[in-house]
Amino acid sequence: MTRRIPILPTMIVALAVAAMIGLGVWQLVIRKPQKEAALAQLAANPTKPEIAFPRLPDDSLLFRRTHGMCVEPVSSMLTGAGSAGFRFIVECRTGGAEGPGMMVQLGTTRDPLAKPVWKGGAVRGMISHAPDSRSMLSSLFDRTPKRLLLVADTPAAGLAPNGTPDLSSVPNNHLAYGVQWFLFALVAAVIYVLALRRLGKPSAPLPEREGPVVGGERSEPPSPAG
Repeated sequence: MTRRIPILPTMIVALAVAAMIGLGVWQLVIRKPQKEAALAQLAANPTKPEIAFPRLPDDSLLFRRTHGMCVEPVSSMLTGAGSAGFRFIVECRTGGAEGPGMMVQLGTTRDPLAKPVWKGGAVRGMISHAPDSRSMLSSLFDRTPKRLLLVADTPAAGLAPNGTPDLSSVPNNHLAYGVQWFLFALVAAVIYVLALRRLGKPSAPLPEREGPVVGGERSEPPSPAG
């Protein structure tokens, strides 16, 4: 006997597969061209005129030449820089007590205990992203723009020069994301079809129960009363 396909679970799986396919199409048709256009703009930014360091985060300004005035260093930190060792980054006050602030990367060092001394002043360099402590998962839901960072041309005393920021630091994974969503949809559909086939197979009949052996001969199981 052929079993009926369960309607509600099938609808749920179909909606999930359709949503995954929709996300894949969105990544390839919308997000990928948008990112490619943004990367083309960023590639032209280094040749544009120098600007004052922006007060608000704006990713369209990445890799622009910039300048700023660090009135007073407020705090500093060392953060990983790959093969270059560690980046020395300073948080600056740029105006009065209510100034917007500015982060400046003053150079790199291989000494994890380095404490360079820098008293502030005018700095020139290129705009990049400041370090972001958010995980990949939390960044999917937290849409707060990343802070910008001034990567100084001239290193502070005792530090090695910064590397020049480039487009390799800006991810463009939308093709991979689109393919992943399509694969997720395919896997979900295949698993559900296999589950339906397994449910549709008839159950194997139970073996007949035999009576106990009495006097060398196997007796028949007792018949039901009636």
